[in-house]
Amino acid sequence: MMPSPMSIPLSDVCAIAAAPSRAARVTRALAVTTTLALIALGLAWELWLAPLRPGGSWWALKVLPLAAALPGLLRFRMHTYRWLTLLVWLYFIEGVVRASTERAPASWLAAAEIVLVLTLFVACTAHVRLRLRQARASVGS
Repeated sequence: MMPSPMSIPLSDVCAIAAAPSRAARVTRALAVTTTLALIALGLAWELWLAPLRPGGSWWALKVLPLAAALPGLLRFRMHTYRWLTLLVWLYFIEGVVRASTERAPASWLAAAEIVLVLTLFVACTAHVRLRLRQARASVGS
């Protein structure tokens, strides 16, 4: 009898999905690239392009959680992809607020942040779904 897909423990999913599919590697590449782009945007925005204070802002530290996610993304850690899908909504909220309350160029940078955040969310969500589907297919066969 085949186990229910929801009854597969996460540890088994990670062990079974040790060799990610080509599609999972593509979603990882998109997630890593988008994360790096968000880090670069956040640093450039707060240090040079449109800082909150002239000469730069400590608000540039907002990229640290994204930098902390990079090793997990590169190592295909499902846990990292999952918590990153929750974390990115904080950046989405910042982008929406700053796009609607600040003037150019900060509003343009905020719009770029929104696009990057949505892309990262889709990439991480697709990656998790692909890996779970692959794990369930491995358990079922």
